[in-house]
Amino acid sequence: MIEPIRASVTVDCAQERAFRVFTERMDTWWPLDVHSIAVDDRDGAVKAEAVVVEGREGGRIYEVMSDGAEGSWGTILAWEPPSRVVIAWKPNTSDNPPTELEITFSPRGERTRVDLEHRGWERLGDRAEAARAGYGEGWTRTLEKYASVAGDA
Repeated sequence: MIEPIRASVTVDCAQERAFRVFTERMDTWWPLDVHSIAVDDRDGAVKAEAVVVEGREGGRIYEVMSDGAEGSWGTILAWEPPSRVVIAWKPNTSDNPPTELEITFSPRGERTRVDLEHRGWERLGDRAEAARAGYGEGWTRTLEKYASVAGDA
């Protein structure tokens, strides 16, 4: 088994807002300019403009590109607002199977602790270690940006 990536951040907002910004406003904090299907597969011909999270078990997560095309990022496996979401995560068009993200939101007074666990690397076979390494630092930076957006009232 390959060790999951675990990252945490405390945001300056209530649990409900923290959950909502993570799920409903992902395109305000996710680095679409460098990590999107548009960047990976469309050679700059189009841009990723939005990320849509269908808030329910079985719901999709997908990016919407400037030409109207959609690129699938994953599927919601568990939807428990405002405390938890689990996602089959695959924000690319590779033939790799999805990994899994679990994000929990725990109230801390007027703030919220957000814990992310990215697991299931072994599903990727001999590509697992490289994929995990790529996400390791990325999640820390991405969660910092998320915290900044969520904390802006």
